[in-house]
Amino acid sequence: MDSSKAPVKLATVIKVLGRTGSRGGVTQVRVEFLDDPTRSIIRNVKGPVREKDILVLICCRIIFSLSPHDTSV
Repeated sequence: MDSSKAPVKLATVIKVLGRTGSRGGVTQVRVEFLDDPTRSIIRNVKGPVREKDILVLICCRIIFSLSPHDTSV
């Protein structure tokens, strides 16, 4: 996919959750979308990041799948 035509979303880091990856090079953060503050997701970020940073998210589809055995819906 051509990244110059991909839709982007701006999100602010509301909490740094911790380090992950085999060498700790990735940080898990909870972000809140600037256009919809009621929505927040957890993302992996490579490189330095701290609270109140603004991230540009490319390709931020939310993938949601239900187990075929889940009857609660």
